[in-house]
Amino acid sequence: MSKRIYQVLVVEDDFRLAGINKEFIEELPSFKVVNVCMTGKETLEFLESNEKPNLIFLDVYIPDVKGLELLWTIRTIYKDIDIIMVTAAKEVGTVQEALRGGVFDYLVKPLDKNRVHHSLQRYQQKQLIFQQKKEFTQTEIDLLQTEMNKETVHQNIEPGLPKGVNPYTLEKVNQLLEQYKQHGLTALEGAEYLGASRSTTRRYFEYLISVGKVKAEMIYGDVGRPERRYFPKIN
Repeated sequence: MSKRIYQVLVVEDDFRLAGINKEFIEELPSFKVVNVCMTGKETLEFLESNEKPNLIFLDVYIPDVKGLELLWTIRTIYKDIDIIMVTAAKEVGTVQEALRGGVFDYLVKPLDKNRVHHSLQRYQQKQLIFQQKKEFTQTEIDLLQTEMNKETVHQNIEPGLPKGVNPYTLEKVNQLLEQYKQHGLTALEGAEYLGASRSTTRRYFEYLISVGKVKAEMIYGDVGRPERRYFPKIN
């Protein structure tokens, strides 16, 4: 299974925050920060002169840009680049305009690492869906547009999660296992889909076994080497 690396451009005028953003992003092995730009001019020059990133982490408050002008410029010229707003701006008008501009997500500073990872994992999962499909039914489009909020996630998982098990990631693991319930997933395969490490993915799989939602089977490959493959339990 080939592993895709998503290229991310960070646009942030505070070098300290830019470093934090980069650190959070690159904790997920499927994402790599290709550059950090601190002005609108620098951002547009980079996009014009380099291979286009898949995703931009874009701040609203850039010194040489007024309001959301940079968002609209990028959206007009580079329609195939996805954007996640990362900003302290919480005004209704700003959020509304950003959503009209088609941003994938809107993250409010100070950033929570788990929330960043949740956003990136959702992004990766959607890209995988686009790669696998040739066309969508209306139901699939409806599901694709539905973003599960934090409250809904908490309603669908057990209370009192152990340390190291995040509700956002747990929900994505459940969805992934359900999607591949016929074939099952190894920890390595799950890690590649989720953009997480193998050990992290295995921890979530084993947690779901402990609460009775998942089962594991030892399956032997062509050369006789066993692999632990995880399947959701059918109620």
